[in-house]
Amino acid sequence: MNTKRRLFLKGSMAAGVAGVAASAGLLTPGMVLAAWPNQAFDAKSVADAMKGIAGSADAAASGDIKIKAPDIAENGAVVPVTVSTGMAGVESISILASKNATPLTSSYTLGSATEAFVSTRIKMGKTADVIAVVKAGGKLYQAKKEVKVTIGGCGG
Repeated sequence: MNTKRRLFLKGSMAAGVAGVAASAGLLTPGMVLAAWPNQAFDAKSVADAMKGIAGSADAAASGDIKIKAPDIAENGAVVPVTVSTGMAGVESISILASKNATPLTSSYTLGSATEAFVSTRIKMGKTADVIAVVKAGGKLYQAKKEVKVTIGGCGG
């Protein structure tokens, strides 16, 4: 019973300190949350999205990147995509849909001991290439797979 009281008091104290710091302006949401690459997610072209997320639009084609996605997606609102690679030193994986109004669908920064594997669902407005961009060893690599969309999920 005594340990529950101590845990409650510690939690209350931590919440109180965080509240005071936030109200004093010492702790802002931007400092707490991960950096959000607005320019990359707002980009209207694949090249601009790649520049925003990785600093360059030049990516070498690589057969080491595996994209698992359906050949035909019946509903563009939920297209399952899995990207994996066996490359060494993978820093990030980004997924783009070339004909979306905003091509960058997701971007993941990976730790050095993390397996280079990402699985998600993306929205696609129409038939397009799904592009996986992998940053490894400071260089950019990419692979593409066309996905045919029968019912658009991005207003299509």
